[in-house]
Amino acid sequence: MDPMAFVFNPLEIHTFGDLMSSAKERIDLTRLPRHVAVIMDGNGRWAKEHGKPRIFGHRNGVKAVREITEAAAEIGVPFLTLYAFSTENWNRPPLEVNALMDILVSTIREELETMNKNNIRLGVIGDIDRLPPLTRKALLEGIEKTKQNTRMTLTLALNYSARWEITEAMRKATQLVAEGKLSPGEINEHKVSTLLSTADMPDPELLIRTSGEHRISNFLLWQIAYTEFYFSDVYWPDFEREDFYNAIIDYQHRERRFGRISEQLSHQE
Repeated sequence: MDPMAFVFNPLEIHTFGDLMSSAKERIDLTRLPRHVAVIMDGNGRWAKEHGKPRIFGHRNGVKAVREITEAAAEIGVPFLTLYAFSTENWNRPPLEVNALMDILVSTIREELETMNKNNIRLGVIGDIDRLPPLTRKALLEGIEKTKQNTRMTLTLALNYSARWEITEAMRKATQLVAEGKLSPGEINEHKVSTLLSTADMPDPELLIRTSGEHRISNFLLWQIAYTEFYFSDVYWPDFEREDFYNAIIDYQHRERRFGRISEQLSHQE
């Protein structure tokens, strides 16, 4: 997973609807996933193939983020979550991490106007207390200044780990039990979900991962129990809205049975 692949390029602002897609026309807008999660991967390898340093790949991942954010908002996906920086990404070279944090600060501030113009709300999941103070400040400012927007929620998973998230949920449950506000018998799947950082959004119905890797990388482990996976060989900087639309079409051809059989689903229809 490539950290910070989500940063926007303020010099490449498009309005929604500027571009048309043949794949887009084949999408059934009545059967959209409410929540799409994306593991943006391949920036480093893309840069290497172009004979450039890794940070060059992260910067060129900007266009893909804009494309996919616009594409999701255009067709009416209410929630889009991008895996931007995992807890494991701190193990990368300090120069790369520092550069990425600087990019995050500048781009969030520069993109606020665009997000508000397009009615997109910014959100975050992860242990943001560990982020550098300036990064955390810019992030919280972005969240505050877009909180009234309703078209789509764009959530960044920053310093995020699914195991960290589940551990935190268990810690919260333990504290509630100790305070007498929760009994052990009341702890069920629904209660656990309400203690996760994604409590205010539906579980993702579609998870996209780019660059040909076929693993989850500690991302939304609880929430993806019934998620459809879509793996693309395309490196993130080259992932375009047509690729996103094709992922949606592929999702719409899946039969989501949730433990039942096909005949049961046909009888419900």
